[in-house]
Amino acid sequence: MPSRPARLLPAPRRLLAALLPMALMALPLVPFPAAAQDEPSAEELPATDLPLEDIQTFAEVFERIKRAYVEEVDDRTLLRNAMRGMLSELDPHSAYLDNEEFQSLRESTEGEFGGIGIEVGLEEGRLTVITPIDDTPASRAGVQARDVILAIDDTPTERLSLQEAVTLMRGEPGSEIHLTLQRSGEDAPIEVTLTREIIRTESVRSEMLEAGYGYLRVSQFQNRTGDQVNDAIRRMQRDEPLQGLILDLRNNPGGVLQSAVAVADAFLDSGLVVYTEGRLPDTEMRFSASRETVAPDVPLVVLINGGSASAAEIVAGALQDQRRGVIMGTESFGKGSVQQVLPLGNGEGLKLTTALYYTPNGRSIQALGIEPDVTVVRGRIEVTEGSRQLREADLEGHLRSSGEPRTSSESSTRLREDYQLGEALNLLKALNVLERRDR
Repeated sequence: MPSRPARLLPAPRRLLAALLPMALMALPLVPFPAAAQDEPSAEELPATDLPLEDIQTFAEVFERIKRAYVEEVDDRTLLRNAMRGMLSELDPHSAYLDNEEFQSLRESTEGEFGGIGIEVGLEEGRLTVITPIDDTPASRAGVQARDVILAIDDTPTERLSLQEAVTLMRGEPGSEIHLTLQRSGEDAPIEVTLTREIIRTESVRSEMLEAGYGYLRVSQFQNRTGDQVNDAIRRMQRDEPLQGLILDLRNNPGGVLQSAVAVADAFLDSGLVVYTEGRLPDTEMRFSASRETVAPDVPLVVLINGGSASAAEIVAGALQDQRRGVIMGTESFGKGSVQQVLPLGNGEGLKLTTALYYTPNGRSIQALGIEPDVTVVRGRIEVTEGSRQLREADLEGHLRSSGEPRTSSESSTRLREDYQLGEALNLLKALNVLERRDR
């Protein structure tokens, strides 16, 4: 009677015979969609000797799982899991993307999807509205910040992950969604039925903190972020010249490389912004600032923290190396690698790390991060009873002097609650004082 391994060998051999031609054909044909670059030729690709014994072992493992695993597993699932494992073991950022994950990644970079227009988060385990986006179904229906979402259609949210909840709320434009909300101060839940629309998210927010001092928040780097930054700066400069600007990149996870270059270019009129190096010729790129710059001379403070990663670190590193602004906050995340998203023929995709990026001075920040010029930890200022004297400016309805800044109550509250932001504004004012003395 033949041994057990002998009975298993014929099937792996058939699978091996099928896998080898596909593997050999696929190697020189993988498309790398770098902008304005030709596809690498077979001569440019690194030589590959297929480890036949390892491939045969893979086929044998595949067959043993098929025959002996406690539950039946289909071939498609096993092959998808094998591909996921192959990529996940390379580094934390390479991944195999199924159709839904691939579409979600495209939506996050393009900033456009079908939904209702709310930012949500988990607070004390409850799905909570952070803010409704202006002029969307949610804002028009009166959904408010701090509303707790109890149910999405007929699905209770108490056991949903944040991603599962977001997936349920997104959908085809024109389709309806029913939310059950709990609002602070209201006893009974609020029922709201909304019609999904195309939502275009804005990755840039701006405001004037005080007369002459602007605030520019970039939450992520999407395809249109560079244009949005330029438009925001022009709006702030419309009434009077900017005496200083705070660029807030805290908790910015990164995004599109070219958008990071465009944001840095808004403040630089020459010089290198970033360069990348990889194994293939089309992964070696250099990006420089253009002469057309919207804010080449505005005093600048850039806020970063441990959540500032990838493209956010490219901007901070370029501005730091070119001594264009003061980097303030805490050490950044340290993601110095570049991923390319490669579409596959079946509608799915591959996110693959193909290069490392370097700041203008040649620094690789992979696993190191950007060290701020001025370290300021996050905190808030609290004024205790009796710690300050009452002044005329504190009285409600007091007469304003011609030189009194017209700071909005929202900006004042933010400055009190955000210590790093307040310190950035103080530094900008100090830089202006020194500049006037130098004149």
